[in-house]
Amino acid sequence: MKELYVAVLVFFFVMGTIIAWLSRRYLGKGSREFFVGGYKIGGFISAMTYAATTYSAFMMVGLVGLTFASGVAALGFELVYLASTVVILGSIGPVIWYEARRRGWVSSSEMLSDLYGSRYVGIIVSLVYLFTLVPYTAAQLKGVGEIFNSINLGYEYGVIFAFIAIAFWILIAGLWSVATTDAFQGIWMLGSSIAVAIWSILFLLSASNIDYNMFVNILSNSSSGNLLSFIWSPQMFIGLTIPWIFFALTNPQVVQRLYIPKDRKAYMKMVKYFALYGFIYTVICVLLGMVFRVYIAFNNVDVEGILLKNRDSVTPYMLTLTHPLLAAIAYVGITAAAISTANSIVLSVSSSIVRDLYERIVVKPNEKTSKVVSTASILSLLILASITAIMKVGYIVELSVISSAGLLPLAPITIAAIIRKKDMNRYSYIYAIASILLGEAILIYAIAVHGISKALTAPLLLQLPSPIWILLASALFVIPITIKR
Repeated sequence: MKELYVAVLVFFFVMGTIIAWLSRRYLGKGSREFFVGGYKIGGFISAMTYAATTYSAFMMVGLVGLTFASGVAALGFELVYLASTVVILGSIGPVIWYEARRRGWVSSSEMLSDLYGSRYVGIIVSLVYLFTLVPYTAAQLKGVGEIFNSINLGYEYGVIFAFIAIAFWILIAGLWSVATTDAFQGIWMLGSSIAVAIWSILFLLSASNIDYNMFVNILSNSSSGNLLSFIWSPQMFIGLTIPWIFFALTNPQVVQRLYIPKDRKAYMKMVKYFALYGFIYTVICVLLGMVFRVYIAFNNVDVEGILLKNRDSVTPYMLTLTHPLLAAIAYVGITAAAISTANSIVLSVSSSIVRDLYERIVVKPNEKTSKVVSTASILSLLILASITAIMKVGYIVELSVISSAGLLPLAPITIAAIIRKKDMNRYSYIYAIASILLGEAILIYAIAVHGISKALTAPLLLQLPSPIWILLASALFVIPITIKR
């Protein structure tokens, strides 16, 4: 198994590198070309890079494990994200796409800086990205590490491989190499997950003679309760869902994807293809979690208890039961999901550093120096994320959502800025900065009180979880922004 996985992984890496290298032919000069592809990306590639960027190791590792532990509640959680994202992409998204081309935005922090007419907003937002997206990037590296660990290749070596692949593919051609390898990885991710789902139904359930009635009965009477009903507490559902609802407006790696379609037709294709991809991928991951919970509950109760204590191990353990070739392909699919998300995060944060912490501050920015700053920021973010991943500070789901919670204060100020554009109060940028800082302070307090794993779901005040208070406190400062002069 180990040798087969390595062989498939080498094939995957070589193919991805070839695709990335071929994309160099489209790369022009300047940071706009490197970070957003000169606004020249077609609809299919735009959709695939959006999907591969969004759907990470969170899905085949995190969501499968979450469904295994808590049932259909995980489906509701994920579908709320998908529905809210499609609504945002269909309403606010086209405005962002148009304004990005008209004003020449490259990073999402630059967008807010321009809309608020203050470079300080861009600087603060860039620093927020650094603070919040290290855990999210670490979650992707952790996903690869878990795969390596499950087949005795060593957790740390998995993190190192992900580090190398991410850095290498970004530096080859920036957004062009990231987007084209994302398309390759997105196809691999979806194809491998469908294959595993078919195997789980045709072989796992059939081998145990589990029919539909038995399937429903086992889920309804599991050791965790009725997994076909909603067993999450309101605090848990709200705490995990709210940061996801605004994901499309707050996470720089996906906001930046709104800039890149070459025309409006390509933009609409991106939205349609992403919605279809997201729905299929979500249903498959939830189905896998439920099928495997039934199989394990029926065949090995002792293993069920172990997996419930470490749900990130559910998918790796499940794949040890399948054919080695299918397992290797699926493992590489998870690796692809992690890498495609991480390289987009790192590229987007790097663009913010270059555009808002270098090019807007120095009097005469130099293109060569911009490249050095970009490379240094890419490597620095990856090093911090690797250290966090090796420390294993939390589950993949919590690491991912805690990052979105840290970005949640950006939602109110982004919505207000897009609606009002330049027509805002004189001191709007001050309110925007105050909104961000207050939101981050609440998140830090929640982490200090409850720890990372429960910071979003445990009651903070009046039995409401921290994301509610982050959103309310941040929105409070938006009111003066929206008042006409």
